[in-house]
Amino acid sequence: MGFGIIIPLLYSYGKKFGVTEQTIGLLTAAFSISQFFATPVLGSLSDKFGRKPILVLSLVGTCVSFMLFGFANSIIMLFAARILDGLTGGNISVAQAMISDISPPKERAKNFGILGSAFGFGFVIGPAIGGLLSKFGTKVPFFFAAGIALLGVMLTLFLLKETNNNQNSAKGRSNKFKFKSLITVLQKPVIGTAIFIGFLLTMAQFTMLIGFQTFSVDNLKLSPTQIGLFYAGFGVTGILMQLSVPLIKKVISSQALILLISTLFCLGMMLLAGFATGLVLFAVSIGIYGLFNGLRNPMLNTIIADRNEESGRGEVMGINQSYASIGQTLGPVTAGLITVISIHSVFFLSSLYILIAFLFSIRLKLKESKS
Repeated sequence: MGFGIIIPLLYSYGKKFGVTEQTIGLLTAAFSISQFFATPVLGSLSDKFGRKPILVLSLVGTCVSFMLFGFANSIIMLFAARILDGLTGGNISVAQAMISDISPPKERAKNFGILGSAFGFGFVIGPAIGGLLSKFGTKVPFFFAAGIALLGVMLTLFLLKETNNNQNSAKGRSNKFKFKSLITVLQKPVIGTAIFIGFLLTMAQFTMLIGFQTFSVDNLKLSPTQIGLFYAGFGVTGILMQLSVPLIKKVISSQALILLISTLFCLGMMLLAGFATGLVLFAVSIGIYGLFNGLRNPMLNTIIADRNEESGRGEVMGINQSYASIGQTLGPVTAGLITVISIHSVFFLSSLYILIAFLFSIRLKLKESKS
């Protein structure tokens, strides 16, 4: 929710400090690049010293970064805040590792779906809260987001139990995270393929979001309120699908097959969005895309967790999040470059990324069958 509160306000808030249409991309990238290098290290540390202290560290970093935004008086402080949040941004990967720790294999997909829906719900209501609070002052949303992160610290310290029971075995491994693991993990037949698919689908989604914003404003002439409601609807469809994971698993037991089918639907809907000229067809295609895109993380996280050693679970989840953060950066960058051709070309570029992910999903299904 804190993330959802500040992201829509970054550009308008940062303009007073000199943030431009060009530097807002750099400000966003600063977080993702920092997170790319930091999350696997934090994940590895959570394997050795426990999930709880690393989660507390991550939330404290997020709290301080939001406060830096509130107290900012220059563009340098804005960049410092985003870099700090990226360097301590291991809360997602550590939370995923904790879910994996406490979930038996048959329950993992369901629990990852619940985690994903919680994240999605916070991201849906965050922008609405941020918009409301901004009426009381431009700095208020950032301090409120800092308060949410601080509440997370308190809840973690006093209510959350440690889930990593394999700290001693993890400590017996190498004392330092090796950055070459960012490459070598991709060589693992199932885990590496799943991480790469996640990277491609994340890049496709964040490419689509650029087209979504520009098409909504320039072609459909929607108001900011209408765009907010539209985006909220997109988020809600993903939440509904994530909460439906237990029902889907009763029909299709294979995570890889569910991922394959959902990727195929995403490909079809993204192509349809590329040909849309009016609101109805665009809304239908984006809505159905959001529905099946909601299955992405629960299925991929389950596949990765099921085939990973318990003592290295946090590290691999961190690497997975690292590649997702790079996808979040490259998606908007490539989308911005291709808008020179047309707004519709953004959706076709997103379709290309999904098509490649679909081909690798076929490979993942074959690898899953053999393992």
